Amino acid sequence: MTAAQSGPLLSPGFWLHHAALAWRAEFDAQLAPLGLTPTQFLLLASAGWLEHQDGPATQQQIADLAGADRTMASKVMRTLVDNGLIRRVAHESDGRSVRIRLTPAGRELTAQAVTIAQEVDSRLFGPQSADLRATLRHIAENSRHRTPPR
Repeated sequence: MTAAQSGPLLSPGFWLHHAALAWRAEFDAQLAPLGLTPTQFLLLASAGWLEHQDGPATQQQIADLAGADRTMASKVMRTLVDNGLIRRVAHESDGRSVRIRLTPAGRELTAQAVTIAQEVDSRLFGPQSADLRATLRHIAENSRHRTPPR
């Protein structure tokens, strides 16, 4: 039996891990000229999507959609506020909560980054990525360790 017929090379999880590393490295390199990290992009894009759907979302809603924990999302969003890409607005009915709104600069940068994300995804996953997306979504939505986005 050869190494290719046994061991970690047979594990889909092994290849998923390595594919995620490759995606992250490529995405990081492509976003760098915009001054964004992949995490910043995911929070910006999530905020923009939720705002487009239902108006400004709470920080927790954005973190949930992006798959980020609350503490990390809060820290990254502070940076996005400092960089003029988002602003916090008072929640209309909950004094402990704020809603996040993209600034015009944030909207413009997010649009540029979405184009980059689409190009990276197309390059790495190919034009026929619908089956892969469906499989990954199924895994994410059925994980008992994470609440999937709605």
